[in-house]
Formats: sequence, C-alpha cells, structure tokens
Amino acid sequence: MLSTTTQTLVDHWIAQTSAGTIAVALHDLSTGAETLVNAGISFNPASTIKVAVMMEVFRQAEDGQFSLDDLIPVKNSFASLVEGLPFALKREDDSEPNLYDLDGQEVSIRSLVEKMIIHSSNLATNLLVERVGADQITAYAKDLGAVDVCLRRGLFDDRAIALGWNNRANARGLMRLLIRLARGEVVSSGASKEMIEIMERQEFNEGIPAGLPSGIPVAHKTGWTDDVYHDAGIIYPPGQLPYVMVVMTQGFAEVSTAHAFVADISHQVYETLAG
Repeated sequence: MLSTTTQTLVDHWIAQTSAGTIAVALHDLSTGAETLVNAGISFNPASTIKVAVMMEVFRQAEDGQFSLDDLIPVKNSFASLVEGLPFALKREDDSEPNLYDLDGQEVSIRSLVEKMIIHSSNLATNLLVERVGADQITAYAKDLGAVDVCLRRGLFDDRAIALGWNNRANARGLMRLLIRLARGEVVSSGASKEMIEIMERQEFNEGIPAGLPSGIPVAHKTGWTDDVYHDAGIIYPPGQLPYVMVVMTQGFAEVSTAHAFVADISHQVYETLAG
C-alpha cells in the first residue's frame, strides 16, 4: 500500500461517486510502495492502449525493422479480424481529423506516433497497428510485465466488436507499463525519454493534470469511449522521483463528471505524496 492515508483517500472518493466501476493503481518510484484498488478489473482501455502501441513501434525501430523517420502511406481501409473484410474509420469519430486529408500521401512513422498520443488519432493508431502487428504489441506489453494488457484488433473494427473480440486492460497492467517507462526500461533509456516527451505533450488534460499545481510535468494518456473514461500517467513532483497514477472508470453519466473525479483524486494524491 502507498500509505494508509492514500488508501483511505481513494476509498473515500470511490464511495462518493455514482459510477459503476472505478479502479486506481498508484506506484511511488521513490519507495516502490503501491496502492491498488480494483486494479485487476478488466476494462475497455479505449485510447490508453495507444501507449502499448507506441512502445512496440519504438521497439521495432530500435531492432532495425524500420526507422521512425520512414514514410508510410496514409489510407483509411483496414482488414477486420472477421474474415479480413475491409472497414474504415469515421472522421467525425476521431479527435484528430486532419490526418484524413492526407489520404494517399506519405507521413513519417514518428509523426503518426505523435498524432496517436498527443491528439489521440485513431487513424494513426490503426496505421501503426497494421505496421507493427497487434500480437507483437501484446507480446511486448507482457514482456514489460503488463500481462493484462491485450490488443486484439485495430480500433473501430465493428465486426470484431460485435463478436466480443475486444481490446482489454486493467489499471495494474497500465501501471506496470508506465513504471518501466519512468525507469527508462522500455526499449532503451533514450527511447523511453523520447516516449515520455511525447506523452508530456498530450493535449487532453482534463483528468490527472487538472488536479495538479500549475507547471507540474505529466506524461500521460487519456482514453474515453461510450461510458468509460481513463487517465494513466507519470507525475514529476519537483525535487523527488516521479509517481505513476492510473484511474480507470466506467459508468459516469457525463464525461465532465469523470474528468472532475479523476482530477480530484489526482489533487489529493499529489497533496499526500508531494504537498
């Protein structure tokens, strides 16, 4: 447990919410202490799975399979898990619509990673998943200790979704990925540093960062769809080692309420650990 105070605080906030399911995983890199609340419950990870995609992209680049500066063509047609039938993403469902305007043009792999993480581009994600392979992404997550993080398919493969072939993750698994990243142990110290810098430029900051004092660096990735909202990040308090925080939620009626809930927990945890 991170501390009795932190555990009590997390339990209190969960008890106060009307959401159906809340999971929290915290790890203090200065002590190795953890707080895990419902951390083994499996969720639709939404866009938090993009962190695992990024890690495998960097791993294959380090392995010499390609350069991050290599160009790949932009397209909006992908093979479903169901009989390889084609499917396309909808521009209006994507938080980063501009990539669709580049259909038929070439974009660097590095740029796609940045669009996937910073702007949460679904199209960039599917292009990268197609390039590096869903099985390879899952395998590397397991190698890093995140045995409960599983990418089965690209995003919005509706035929596969209808059959229950879904991506899954839990708070403990996402925490394990971020611990390894914070330690500089994902691919290499240089690659880990570059991935952290990309995550620090995340533009959706209504969750964990909103609960922190201004100027505190956070390398994080949000994810939301239907009634789920998650945020998973590395927080860097001044003058001390970082801590990892993952909050996964399902059942909030309004996403703004989920934002506020995560921000409240983030604020209280920061005050406990670094205030």
